[in-house]
Amino acid sequence: MVAMRLTRIGSKKRPFYRIVVMDKRRAQNGRFLEIVGHYDPLSDPARIELKDDRARYWLSKGAQPSETVRSILRRKAIV
Repeated sequence: MVAMRLTRIGSKKRPFYRIVVMDKRRAQNGRFLEIVGHYDPLSDPARIELKDDRARYWLSKGAQPSETVRSILRRKAIV
């Protein structure tokens, strides 16, 4: 099953995340299929960069977003 989820790329105490599409069985920071966006929770307000067309494409192909990614997609009015 394909999932959309966050992978952490930030340094210690400075979280920064990529929103990626990957096989659900892989490790959190394992190999991914595509990067569809970035999420920076430390900026005020939290900064979200998302490739809307690619996110919609993967959702149409059956990708299941994690709870956090689902809330990010709701903020961007995709889900």
